[in-house]
Amino acid sequence: MLAHRPIITLTTDFGTNDHFVGAIKGVILDIVPEAAIVDISHAVQAFDVLDGALAISQSYSYFPNGTIHLVVVDPGVGTTRRPILASSDGYHFVAPDNGVLSMVYAKEERIHVRHITSEHYFRMPVSNTFHARDIFAPVAAYLAKQVDSHKFGDEIEDYVRFAAPRPKATGEGRMRAVVLKVDRFGNLITNVTPQDAPALFAASAKFKVVVGSREITDIRKAYAEGTPGEVFGIIGSMGYLEIVANRAAAAQITGAGKGSEVTIFLGEAAAAGKGA
Repeated sequence: MLAHRPIITLTTDFGTNDHFVGAIKGVILDIVPEAAIVDISHAVQAFDVLDGALAISQSYSYFPNGTIHLVVVDPGVGTTRRPILASSDGYHFVAPDNGVLSMVYAKEERIHVRHITSEHYFRMPVSNTFHARDIFAPVAAYLAKQVDSHKFGDEIEDYVRFAAPRPKATGEGRMRAVVLKVDRFGNLITNVTPQDAPALFAASAKFKVVVGSREITDIRKAYAEGTPGEVFGIIGSMGYLEIVANRAAAAQITGAGKGSEVTIFLGEAAAAGKGA
């Protein structure tokens, strides 16, 4: 029987046009040749810490216990921001201390965060512009070689974290939300969950969702339930309300995008509410 290979995942905003991802993988494999390296995404929006937080929070828990997640969306590279190692009961996360792990922190009951200061694990000399190669990748690799997490630095309590945007009630039967992300199919992923607005998802619910140039009055169970080009709502795999179109880009049809306001009218407010 083959021994279990250590798994290291990569989530970055580096894209794949340059050498960056390849260099990271080379550093890892030079230290731990048996590692299985899995690309979660290199298409995180450039410099967008929230987009990175969404990407890792939606994927990390599907991996086997012991997986090491390398997460680098790092607009503060070369500054005083700290490199950190966060350890939960099942996983390690190596990342800059800029909040990119905030949604992981919110999901994990117990997590310990260390400031990575043990420079003898770094690749020298350390570039001021490529800590992913010279700090994060070797630390992830040495973790995969079973180096104890406490050897990388002292535990800290003041690590950076932020609360993801939440829908807000703006009046009787009214709620304001936002588009968190537009996926490659043009679906508008909002920050609304069934827990935030249970009345929106109840049977025979009376509602109206206004986003961009459109008013949505139907929530379906599958993308294919809509007629071609029809815009409607759905609960997607991320657990959020998505504004979608069957075989078309809802973002293009509605004229909305990331950061666009989403207004929800419920009950009697749905009849009285005016669109954008």
